[in-house]
Amino acid sequence: MQSGGGARGSRADQADQRRAELLEAARRVVLERGLASTRVADIAKATNVSGGLIHYHFATKDDLITEMLRSTSESEIQRLREIAAERGGAVERLDRVLRFYIPASRSDQSWILWLDAWAVGVREAHVRTILLELEGAWIEILAGVISQGAETGEFTCDDPQGAAERIDGMLDGLVVRYTLHAGGMSRSRLLHHARVAAAREVGLSPAVFEEQSPAPED
Repeated sequence: MQSGGGARGSRADQADQRRAELLEAARRVVLERGLASTRVADIAKATNVSGGLIHYHFATKDDLITEMLRSTSESEIQRLREIAAERGGAVERLDRVLRFYIPASRSDQSWILWLDAWAVGVREAHVRTILLELEGAWIEILAGVISQGAETGEFTCDDPQGAAERIDGMLDGLVVRYTLHAGGMSRSRLLHHARVAAAREVGLSPAVFEEQSPAPED
């Protein structure tokens, strides 16, 4: 006979699974319709459940969207931390971080989601909060890689935090241009700009980054 604790555990697992399914469905619908246009009814239709079931797990649409964005953000931050912690010299680790940050293509689903979130976040505090958390974590990780490189003598940088903030701001602007203006900039050139900016911030020649790996396909 199953104990009461086991039954409660099973129900909790089922609830967690259902929440995860709803979050994934919300992400798919948002990517298709956009944050501002997505309704609870759209997510219910995508998962073949009732709106009432969605509201059982998430009190409001804002709660659902916030949890979806936070889940996506935490997953990306965790992956970035893993990449930054992998073995290699400071140049190699910094280059891996830069390559992870830039879009894989103009149709990169993660970047499309965050570009949409930026537009909505201007007026929606719950979205803006997630964006600030994501950007703060990215800058923190990038500054950490630069700081460690300076400590080992591989980099020359007396302000890793400032360097990370400048690289972040430049990359965000270039990624918007790359994503929205087809033909205006190739992915290879985007990575080149990122490497040049990073090299200047850490006192190295951009050529040291070019040696790390071949240019990505455009």
